[in-house]
Amino acid sequence: MIAPTVMRIGDAAAALGIETHVLRHWEAVGLLAPPRSHAGHRTYDQQTLDQARMIQTLQRAGLSLRQIRQLATSAHDARIALINTKRAEIRDRIALLRATDHFLEHVAACRHPVIAECPECSSFANPDRPVP
Repeated sequence: MIAPTVMRIGDAAAALGIETHVLRHWEAVGLLAPPRSHAGHRTYDQQTLDQARMIQTLQRAGLSLRQIRQLATSAHDARIALINTKRAEIRDRIALLRATDHFLEHVAACRHPVIAECPECSSFANPDRPVP
């Protein structure tokens, strides 16, 4: 049987690619509760590292630390509501990024020297104005 890996905060931070103060902050706001050694030092086992990786993933997805804490502590219905709200925000962001990509693709090929002279460019700048 392989003994579980236990790290001190510096090694855990390095393994996660973050600074130690980030782990301390996550602990202070109630997202992590690393066990303590007999000497009182924080220790990071595989479960705590996995929790930290989940926090990183949720942050990259756009959730705030407050929202991540809500996911961890809320009742099922509240978690589902938060997830649905965040997914709607992500879909809106994706739509904006796609429209921006389409606009930039057009601008790269557009031969009009001024955006206002190009009907398609103008429609991107003023989405309420129909393309002729």
